[in-house]
Amino acid sequence: MGTKHEQILSYIESLPIGARISVRGVARTLRVSEGTAYRAIKEAELQGLVSAIDRIGTVRIERPQKKHIERLTFAEVVGIVDGTVLGGRDGLYKTLNKFVIGAMQLEAAVRYIEPGSLMIVGNREQVQRMSLEHGAAVLITGGFTASEEVQRLANERQLPIISCTYDTFTTATLINRAIYDRLIKKDIVFVEDVLSNQQLAVLPRRATVRDYLDIAEKSGHSRFPVVDDAGRVVGIVTARDVAESAPDTPVEQVMSRNPHTVSLKTPIASAAHQMVWEDIELMPVVQNKRLVGVLSRQDVIRALQLTSRQPQMSETVEGIVLRGFEEVHHDDRTLSVVGEVTAQMTGATGTLATGPLMVLIENCALACLQRNRKVDMVVENVTLYFMKPVPVDARLEVRARILDFGRRFAKVDVEVYAGQDFSAKAMLTTQVLER
Repeated sequence: MGTKHEQILSYIESLPIGARISVRGVARTLRVSEGTAYRAIKEAELQGLVSAIDRIGTVRIERPQKKHIERLTFAEVVGIVDGTVLGGRDGLYKTLNKFVIGAMQLEAAVRYIEPGSLMIVGNREQVQRMSLEHGAAVLITGGFTASEEVQRLANERQLPIISCTYDTFTTATLINRAIYDRLIKKDIVFVEDVLSNQQLAVLPRRATVRDYLDIAEKSGHSRFPVVDDAGRVVGIVTARDVAESAPDTPVEQVMSRNPHTVSLKTPIASAAHQMVWEDIELMPVVQNKRLVGVLSRQDVIRALQLTSRQPQMSETVEGIVLRGFEEVHHDDRTLSVVGEVTAQMTGATGTLATGPLMVLIENCALACLQRNRKVDMVVENVTLYFMKPVPVDARLEVRARILDFGRRFAKVDVEVYAGQDFSAKAMLTTQVLER
């Protein structure tokens, strides 16, 4: 049986959605003190199980699920285009799948209309009516309105019909920009997002080295968390720990105590930092102090690689800066990134801005490290010296040279040339994460 705190959390989780919860009620039902009940309810609020609502009290709610970042509702479209809803208000919170511009004959437009789409059109009543009949909402541009018949049809079908004062091109650009911005604003990747569903292999506290060898042979792994009777992590045991121990030796005598742990809500970037800094291969994942999984270095690297491969990453500021540059490998093991300074990379003075320059320096350093060893890096410190400004349209070469490359840290020297002019120099100290 768990602690009183855990029992209260389990009780709250078992309540139906909408049930009211009070400190006194929980304390009376479970026969615990009001202080213990209060702390558990606050913990449940942090976990998203309950919510305090004004004039109502604390209520059991459904745990919020992660939303898809690409989703855009018709209600949000109204705000984006400063529009007015003419009909179909009941469908405002339906999801927009795509938008279609009605700049074609009526017969041709039918092929492009799908349920959940948004038809952007002017004062063409036939197209408006046809769109609603095929399950698409309508956005009327140019400040025009809809007839009473079209508005009545929109109300019947529960499909919004919106009017805005912008022209068609501006309207489409605004919506496209909103979708694009959402694509870039990715959710932070947490430990719970990459935790595998494989069966968890653990050793009890009273296990022996012989038990370790048996479970290692069956699972193919060499590192295991050690738990007590309540499921709490008390240590980590590895092949190195048991190498010179007799088979009957208790695991508790050879394990590493007080291991570093992470929770389900720990960002992957934070977990990666701990693994590099402490040279950890395996980290137990705990919830309410109980073991729920393990996070390996391979899991972290896979998550970081998956993040970098997302399609929206190519259209960030970093992607725009790197678009016109290419890598050049030299015989002396140095590496250059070569390209032309575009107007998008300049500041108010018309010269290369610091931000794009740092993007080039950091990526050149990473490419140079990866040429020598398959690693990922986290920049820890940068010292940057400016010699001369770099004008727009200049031919830029960023050359990186490794000064020191250890198991956990690396130092990289980077020089920047604009044509034949020596323009900047940087020294980077980075943490290294082996792949």
